[in-house]
Amino acid sequence: MENENKELYSKTYSFAPYEQSRHNTKKYKPNEYDVIIAGAGLSGLSCAFELASKNKRILILETHPYAGGRTSSFDDNGMKVESGLHRYIGYYSALPSLLKQCGVKINDIVTWEEKTDVLIKKQNKKLVLGVAPFFGFIKTARSILGNNEVLSARDKLSLMPFFLSGFTSYVFSDRLDKYSVAEYANRHKVSEKAKRLILEPLSTGIFFRPPENYSAYAFFGLFAPAIPKFYKMRIGAYLGGMTDLMCNPIVKKVQSLGGEFHFKEPVDSVIVKDGGVVGVKTKSNKEYFAEQTVIATTLPAAKKILNPLADRRELIKLFRLPCMSSCSFQLELDRPSMKKDITTFGPGTDLVSLAEQSRTTFRESKGRLSVILGNAKEYSNKQTEEILPSVLKQLNSLGIHLDGHIIDARKVSEENDFYSLDKGNQHLRPRQRTGIKGLTLAGDYTLTSSFATMEGAVKSGKKAAKNCLQSL
Repeated sequence: MENENKELYSKTYSFAPYEQSRHNTKKYKPNEYDVIIAGAGLSGLSCAFELASKNKRILILETHPYAGGRTSSFDDNGMKVESGLHRYIGYYSALPSLLKQCGVKINDIVTWEEKTDVLIKKQNKKLVLGVAPFFGFIKTARSILGNNEVLSARDKLSLMPFFLSGFTSYVFSDRLDKYSVAEYANRHKVSEKAKRLILEPLSTGIFFRPPENYSAYAFFGLFAPAIPKFYKMRIGAYLGGMTDLMCNPIVKKVQSLGGEFHFKEPVDSVIVKDGGVVGVKTKSNKEYFAEQTVIATTLPAAKKILNPLADRRELIKLFRLPCMSSCSFQLELDRPSMKKDITTFGPGTDLVSLAEQSRTTFRESKGRLSVILGNAKEYSNKQTEEILPSVLKQLNSLGIHLDGHIIDARKVSEENDFYSLDKGNQHLRPRQRTGIKGLTLAGDYTLTSSFATMEGAVKSGKKAAKNCLQSL
């Protein structure tokens, strides 16, 4: 991030020190816990909730002054931003279950979208895709039967073998990870127009990896859960900052169950004794000890923290798993950039997905456009002022004209924070149970049935907690 001194998005919660549960009679030394969790993103919070619910004494250490990790919202030098353009997917199950247990109802924190727009570069046209087959049946049907002026019946039909074969292969084989989306599309003779207007938005626009790199296994794996749960499929836009809406309520619940949070206390390394992990040392040279330590940070941060164990064969997969970057660009405007706050894609540009958010996430703004940028590694190394002219030029090519309406702008980048969804990497995702005494992993990069999503993070935290409980 450009500004290292970020504060909470709006509300500020006080996090009281641990009050030992009357159900837990174990005697503890100072700085001693049952479990230490490094990271207060969704995986760490999920793990913390499961453990605190079982009356375990836990400590959560977080680098930032706020919770949420890659699903956070904060103030960046006077401009409220979020860590990218995020959407809730209707078929999620682990995330809404966690939120419900912490007093949060999904319908209270999102507004539902039944369609998305794909803007056609330099043509002042758009392709409308229905994304809610049950709740928005008519819109979904129209998107399949309509849009003929930009996507012919032949183009649409060329997608059928691709999707039918892909979902079948995903269920019965993991060989899909040998192919990129583009390679798999070419094998099934998807038309060039269908690749550009459908597959590019569904790959680059969601996980900022072009079809030429993005694993076909991850592509179909993201959408496969929607098949048996088609009646739940739709997209939710958040009605405020994610730290406030999702993460702080989990923090408060964990605290009420006895969990202890230390914000602005980054973990430097694990403490190793007799081949096992017995705790962590922070960058301020404080030491904390526990029977179990959960590393629930991003993948590159985990590699640094676990460097004392870099030669252990149990962690070969973790250290070999490559990373990828993300970069979003957020514009504060004096008027809305678009008529509706819905997810929009810009194939053929670096503006892979975008949304006006002044009626949803940033309702105090007159206008707010958030854009996920392709070529994230290139943009993450540039300053906001360098990126702005390119973004405006590409917005113009999509029919969005903002010259003279910009109040402020921010680049929000997460360099190498995600595990790479390029083909050939899925077998490198490590399990939560490491085989090293006292050490457990959590994070969406660890092996779950989900991928680099909020759902995957929550699932990994639950699995990590289960492993800790079995070991304590």
